Amino acid sequence: MVTFSQLLPFAAIALGLVLTPGPNMIYLLSRSLCQGRRAGLVSLCGVALGFIFYMVCAALGITVLIMAVPLAYETLRIAGACYLLYMAWQAVFGGKSPFTLRDLPPDSPRKLFMMGLLTNLLNPKAAVIYLTLLPQFIRPEQGNVLAQSLQLGFTQITLSLLVNGLIIFTAGAIAGFLAQRPTWQKLQRWLMGTVLTGLAVRMLLEGRK
Repeated sequence: MVTFSQLLPFAAIALGLVLTPGPNMIYLLSRSLCQGRRAGLVSLCGVALGFIFYMVCAALGITVLIMAVPLAYETLRIAGACYLLYMAWQAVFGGKSPFTLRDLPPDSPRKLFMMGLLTNLLNPKAAVIYLTLLPQFIRPEQGNVLAQSLQLGFTQITLSLLVNGLIIFTAGAIAGFLAQRPTWQKLQRWLMGTVLTGLAVRMLLEGRK
């Protein structure tokens, strides 16, 4: 089992990664602002399942295959960037403000869940985090390596759920504030589109390390 001395620094690093803006945070924030807290929470469930998938893959060693085969990694990275560009296009030219709660037509819970899942699965950083971070805190001499991997993975997932849940509830309050200021909508659309485009370009330029 993982000791407290191992778990504490891992949790600190995982918390720092969760607090760093990325595709998951941007999607959950925009969805919560568009459709409300319930939609954000359903989307968060999809994101959580994506983390569980990568955690299990990392624990079983499958993620090594993705990193070892350049084509597999590049396909995942490019698909994720294209998805972000699509979201940016919708934010700017879709006629809907990503920050306005009442303007976006509601999506079904199933679609929200799947979009949250895809947003996380198409983010190569999720795979990279589990492949590079987990092994540094695993001690084979302390027993079952799979159990240690799962314990560390669930710690990261728990922190992610707590932080993103707080963001979702904060976003709902922000939406109420912004909904009363329609003159902000154009700026909001372009701001969200710019952020999403920047994330996509950064993902494309990062390449395979």
